[in-house]
Parts: sequence; structure tokens; C-alpha cells
Amino acid sequence: MSRIGKNPIAIPAGVTVEVAEGVVTVKGKLGQLTQEYSNVTVKVEEGQVQVERSSDQKEERAKHGLYRALISNMIVGVSEGFTKELELVGVGYRASNQGQKLDLALGFSHNIILDIAPEVKLETVSEKGKNPIVKLTSFDKQLVGQVAAKIRSFRKPEPYKGKGVKFVGEVLRRKAGKSA
Repeated sequence: MSRIGKNPIAIPAGVTVEVAEGVVTVKGKLGQLTQEYSNVTVKVEEGQVQVERSSDQKEERAKHGLYRALISNMIVGVSEGFTKELELVGVGYRASNQGQKLDLALGFSHNIILDIAPEVKLETVSEKGKNPIVKLTSFDKQLVGQVAAKIRSFRKPEPYKGKGVKFVGEVLRRKAGKSA
């Protein structure tokens, strides 16, 4: 039995969970999310959401924990939200934003201008003597992760000096340079 799938999900105050024919809808103060599901049963009872499966087939076992985790992320997202922070490490690397347009200077001949989805709140922090930071905040965990991965893909951190776009707190495996 899935250890994650067995755990019930507590519904905090201010969040409503509705289940209807293969779709779970979660509404909270930050927004509304929907998720389709199959091969499992989702029940809402006594302020908790329970995900159950009918048999031990491989596909049902795999989806049991998956849908429980997705529904849990939806509930946390609409009540608290998710934040990802990216740090630009390198001389001359800059980030600025005008509304939902992110302007990145990452050492290429032209700046990279990226339109960010309206569900994601964008903020750039530039302090003298510190690396620029891009903060992404949203109620949708998948969307925040996808946007952060897209920004990081423009200039991944290299292993020798660590220059590039990295997550705040990310530990990079460094390599020794050529020895004399």
C-alpha cells in the first residue's frame, strides 16, 4: 500500500474541496485549482480528503500517491502559496521587471525578455554588492516550478566558477580547474 496515498489530507479553514466525476476543485483565498484524476477514488469527509484505490494493479498503485500529493499541493497552494527564488551569479548579470515582463542580462549579446504567466507574481531584488534575485510567487506549484526551470535553463550554473542562474540555497558540485 502506498504510504503517501494512505495519509489523509487536512482541509484548513477557508478552503473548499469539491469532487465531481473525475475532477477535484479546490478553492481558497489565493485562487482556484482543478485536477482531473483516474483509477482512484477521492472522498471528502469530516474536514479531510482521503484518496483510495480499488485494487493492487500497478497503474492504480502508481497513481494513488501521485493524486494524493497533487491534491495536497493544491490545498497548500490556495491557502499559503508557493515561492521560488532564483539567484543570478556572474559579473554583469542583471534582472529587472516591468509588470509581468522579466528582462534578464545574462552575458549574451542581447537581453532575454520573458513574459511571465499572470498567475505568477514576479519580483526582482537588486542590492549593491549582492547577486540579483528573482522571486516567483503563485498558488500553483507546478506553474511556479515550470517558470523557474525556464528561467534557469537560459544559463545553467557551470561547475568551475558557479556562474549562471541558480536556485537560492542550491548546492552546486564544483570541479577543480586545471592545475599548474
